[in-house]
Amino acid sequence: MTEARHVCDVLVVGAGPAGMAAAYRAAASGQRVIVVDDNPAAGGQIWRGEAKSLEAQEWFDRIRSVEIELVNGARVFQQSAAGSLLAETSRGVCELTCKSLILATGARERFLPFPGWTLPNVVGAGGLQALVKTGLPVEGKRVVVAGSGPLLPAVAAYLRERGADVLLIAEQAPAMRLARFGLGLFGKTAQALRLRRQLRGVRYLSGCWPLVAHGTDKLESVTLFRRGDRRQVACDYLACGFHLVPNVELAELLGCELERGAVRVDEFQQTTVPDVYCAGESTGIGGLELSLVEGEIAGLTVAGNTAAARALFSRRAKHRRFAQLINRTFALRDELKALVTSETIVCRCEDVIFERLRQHSSWRAAKLQTRCGMGPCQGRVCGGAVEFLFGWRVASVRPPVLPVRVESLGRG
Repeated sequence: MTEARHVCDVLVVGAGPAGMAAAYRAAASGQRVIVVDDNPAAGGQIWRGEAKSLEAQEWFDRIRSVEIELVNGARVFQQSAAGSLLAETSRGVCELTCKSLILATGARERFLPFPGWTLPNVVGAGGLQALVKTGLPVEGKRVVVAGSGPLLPAVAAYLRERGADVLLIAEQAPAMRLARFGLGLFGKTAQALRLRRQLRGVRYLSGCWPLVAHGTDKLESVTLFRRGDRRQVACDYLACGFHLVPNVELAELLGCELERGAVRVDEFQQTTVPDVYCAGESTGIGGLELSLVEGEIAGLTVAGNTAAARALFSRRAKHRRFAQLINRTFALRDELKALVTSETIVCRCEDVIFERLRQHSSWRAAKLQTRCGMGPCQGRVCGGAVEFLFGWRVASVRPPVLPVRVESLGRG
């Protein structure tokens, strides 16, 4: 049995920028809107728990100006019937029923395994930022930020503002690609200059990546590789993430088709399932501005205001061009596939090493024989790694899409 039932015209899963934009547009157009999110407050990863930017403040003001029901701390884990989802809360299970569904489930960091990456204090770049936002002290701590993507400088600047001693940023992308990316930053000059000021004195090393994390009980140092040279750097934290991976598990569970690892949508953000829409990073990694405009288009469309949605197409096209530039710039180099050794753990949940995985030819075979991807994260950490290392497509999503209590499954 369910503990509560919520009925609405439009249900939005995810209270990050895309979800907030979709909810606002739908509610402002007269729809009854519910937003469900597993975090304690709206904002998603990018606007989590901090004094908001001017743009974020404007969006929060808009949200407060319309009638939206926000269900926080609720983890959507399965579909109970067409148009109805089940979510686990601290009080039990609630059922959310809607006419139209907008998925704004965002993205997560991609982790690539290398010797020592499971040591304590080796964490995702965005993960360390989130921990600091929720109270982890980093003042005086030596931090190396490594991996790939525009998130790295932003995280480094944030950590430095909180008193961390950011030693360097190691970006795997080559200098030539980064130079072209810099030339493509039209309209974003102010952001780039602000980051440069915040990171004055911090070395940014292109074509550089971690080889080994060293330590006994926790991280003590990291060996970096650049231009044929190895350099060992003593540090307290290694914040390491290799760009982002769309969160598509719920969309897959609902039967939505994927395209190049992201949810496939039409010009109005509708998926291949009727009355199910998708916006933001789950349709492809594109950044904040693209997430917002995709959310707006989805919200307007479900409210029947397709003319207003169509008026935003040109703005979306502009942000999609920038997204393509981001993904070309930070595409992972093949050399990173050689980071693993035969004894390197790839699946942290089940302690599956690389040697055991490379004996198999597919994700399914590896799961059956090694339990890779069958732990609590259900392949969310190792899935992106094996896709890169072996070219396997990570599939076979089944309910629950997230870990929940056994009694929640029974009540569903």
